[in-house]
Amino acid sequence: MAVLSDKDIKKAIKEKRIKIKNVDKKNISVASIDLRLDKTFRVFKHTEMTHIDSKKGLSNDLTELIKIKKGKPFTIHPGELVLASTIEYVKMPDDLIARLDGRSSLGRLGLVIHSTAGSVDPGFEGQLTLELANISKLPVSLWPGMKICRITFEELSSPSKTPYNKRKGSKYLKQKGPGSSKIKGKN
Repeated sequence: MAVLSDKDIKKAIKEKRIKIKNVDKKNISVASIDLRLDKTFRVFKHTEMTHIDSKKGLSNDLTELIKIKKGKPFTIHPGELVLASTIEYVKMPDDLIARLDGRSSLGRLGLVIHSTAGSVDPGFEGQLTLELANISKLPVSLWPGMKICRITFEELSSPSKTPYNKRKGSKYLKQKGPGSSKIKGKN
């Protein structure tokens, strides 16, 4: 597999092989695109639940959707996990996989961008949900519109036989905003 260079990313976008709505072309770097933080956050109502049972799943009433007003930050506190999303809406082709990485500058503040969901499958379409965690001892202010992570693209050896958009039971296809976990049972 080969990682796409800036030249190849621009070409793939121009040819509509990779489709990214709301992309700022200035954010295309050497071999990635910097993605920006949207204004919507999903926070856990941790005072209203004793635990999360992965077999039963998580109902949306155990999280709260918060929209940040223009010009205001969202503050993530130490030890807190919140879900957020990118401004950009990504539509992947069947022959590429993408990887999300946090920005080093934010990592040095103690901000983790994703716990486990660092891959974007071939055929995926939607806004990307970020699993933001503050592992520092101080609160961190996050500003909607700021560069939050980067996405890189890798070519598969051949197109996926069953990409995400054609797989039965794809839970997060065409998601908008920070999506809650849809785990339930043996998933």
